[in-house]
Amino acid sequence: MRWAVGFVVQDDERPDVWSAELEELLVRIGHRFGRVDLRRRMRAYVHGLLGPVGRKNSWQLAEHAGHHTPAGLQHLLSRACWNPDEVRDDLQEYVAEKLGDTAGVLIIDDTGSIKKGTVSAGVQRQYSGTAGRTENCQIGVFAAYASSRGRALVDRELYLPKSWTSDPDRCAEAKIPDERAFATKGDLAKSVIMRALASPLPIAWVTADSAYGQEWRLRRMLEEAGVGYVLAVPKSQHLHAIGRIDFAITQAPEDAWERHCCGAGAKGPSSPLRDPAFSR
Repeated sequence: MRWAVGFVVQDDERPDVWSAELEELLVRIGHRFGRVDLRRRMRAYVHGLLGPVGRKNSWQLAEHAGHHTPAGLQHLLSRACWNPDEVRDDLQEYVAEKLGDTAGVLIIDDTGSIKKGTVSAGVQRQYSGTAGRTENCQIGVFAAYASSRGRALVDRELYLPKSWTSDPDRCAEAKIPDERAFATKGDLAKSVIMRALASPLPIAWVTADSAYGQEWRLRRMLEEAGVGYVLAVPKSQHLHAIGRIDFAITQAPEDAWERHCCGAGAKGPSSPLRDPAFSR
């Protein structure tokens, strides 16, 4: 089971700059692939993922790379000897050098990859935020790093539902390690965050939606780690000795609020919002 992710987006969008940056990253991670043929397949695979390929399966990626069959790419992903976590560590060092900032933010979110079959690791009918409905899909918990210099995916964890972790034979067939036990998305997020905090990435804040904000253990972990956080919570969230969060907000004095312009959003210009002032 191999998941390795990462891509750097900087303000400069000139094709020659992008090409040079991608080449530098591929050279940096190349030593993780012990043979020349594996390094070539890795390069072909990454270029295919970033290229104009309709469906990112082995057949179409191989065709994009000029291979006669997908056997080489399938070997790279399923049988070749390389460690995706080591590639992730190299990526995080690269992102820290290129995009690192003392005000950097780690963004946690999960996303779904819709699937048609039943053999992909972790696949089942479950809610996918990407689709906005329950679908047959895989779910991954992802971490992105963002600063004024750019943004990049820096880590991932595959969510395995109990229908998988309770079936050792099914896991073995999908090459899921024997030691992999069931973990909630919140647990996966905590693992991703702790790895990021231990990495060279300079992180001032962690942010996530209410699926993670309502996890009090995650909030406590961030407080103990001394890192700032902005986590959404449902209005029904209860606070110790205060009650529901919507009640606490209505009781906050006027000087507990700050007004910020959110800038242009995915759905057009955003108006200044009245947000609580958060402190570490």
